[in-house]
Amino acid sequence: MHGLTPSRLAGLFSLVLLAPACGGGARDSGNEGLGIDDGIDDGIASNSDGDTGSTTSTDTGPKFDTDQSDSMGMAGDCGEGGGGGMMGMGGYSYIWISNSPEGTVSKINTKTTIEEARYRVGPGVTDPSRTSVNLFGDAVVVDRNGGITKIAVLEDRCVETNGQPGIQTSTGPNDVLAWGQDECVLWRTELAALNYQIGARPVAWEGGLADGCPDPNPRVWVGWYDGANGHFRRLDGSSGAVLDSVGPVPWSGLSFGPYGGATDKDGNFWVSGWQAGPLIRINASDLSVQTFQIPATITAQQWNYGMALDKNGDAWIASAYSVYHFHANNSTWTEIPVPGAFSLRGLMVDKDGTAWVATNDPPGLAAIDTATETVLAPSISIPGSIQPVGVSIDVDGYVWVVDQSANSAFKIDGDTYQLAGTTTGLNQPYTYSDMTGAGLDLVTFPPPE
Repeated sequence: MHGLTPSRLAGLFSLVLLAPACGGGARDSGNEGLGIDDGIDDGIASNSDGDTGSTTSTDTGPKFDTDQSDSMGMAGDCGEGGGGGMMGMGGYSYIWISNSPEGTVSKINTKTTIEEARYRVGPGVTDPSRTSVNLFGDAVVVDRNGGITKIAVLEDRCVETNGQPGIQTSTGPNDVLAWGQDECVLWRTELAALNYQIGARPVAWEGGLADGCPDPNPRVWVGWYDGANGHFRRLDGSSGAVLDSVGPVPWSGLSFGPYGGATDKDGNFWVSGWQAGPLIRINASDLSVQTFQIPATITAQQWNYGMALDKNGDAWIASAYSVYHFHANNSTWTEIPVPGAFSLRGLMVDKDGTAWVATNDPPGLAAIDTATETVLAPSISIPGSIQPVGVSIDVDGYVWVVDQSANSAFKIDGDTYQLAGTTTGLNQPYTYSDMTGAGLDLVTFPPPE
């Protein structure tokens, strides 16, 4: 199959359930609230120990048998509540998509395609883009105007701040609370004084395994550009406090700079640059940086864009006409041309080893077998698609495509290539990162060979 294999265990319903069963190794969780931290420290490396939403769906049931007794890929005993696996592991599954010009992010149920909440991501004028989801389903969203914000996926993880009974939080796309009023928005960390051209883009949670179980307080990486160099911060996932700083890292000097990011199973942060690259790897332990130049495309036209990791931690990068595979074990590259497709955008790899790539010309999807490095389908048409930007995978194996110009997200069956559902009512949505947590789950709990 081209979609995901069955999810492994029952949903994670509480961070508390995991901590005692998994033993040591978890970091201090600190206090979770709407905290602000400027996070500015420019050492090379410091290591401190609006629109109405509507949906249509032709298939809201699971694509595969989701018998939660299947625990493939899971290590350790995480006690009641399970452990390991993405997006709540069947208990819940959401995709987080930014409405960039609106300054909000949408939380969409991937099983029903219904948008269940919409949140402001910061004060004043914000420009959200990438989102990243941890192994508990909580999300962060980066604002290209200068910050990163965390939002809880479930109300029992939200924090009472205003003294009113219950949790005050959004209940849908027409119920967007003012900044500072939604109690499921946990913190925002300001980065540098940024703008769209050089703003924050790459972002990724760590899996943070301790004795085979997810760390109840995973850390999160974020990066930005100053027009010449990349700058990166690792934050405490509970408070948003800056733990580590890396940079300045010499970059291409081209527009936008560091563009896509993902962490591997060891927490190393991989970042690719827009257009000409480079690809870098920040070591999770000593914060050292390795740089790998991305080769030119078959037309000598570099237009590198989307990036994701496969189950082995190898990087896959979408360019103008081709997809590149970086072999992490020997630092070599393979180029896979995609016939008839141009302007490849977001990319994500599923558990069956298929890389799904958004294509703008023609608008739709391409599918690549990562094991054989062959193109399975160069152009999969999506009814209603205009300008696909991002791709993600949900807990049932469906492929989601975020379309900026169609103001929609499309749910695609990875086996039949047919449209399985549509979420409309978004506002120029622009997200192409790990917006469901599937990418993090893939490297943290890779499927067996």
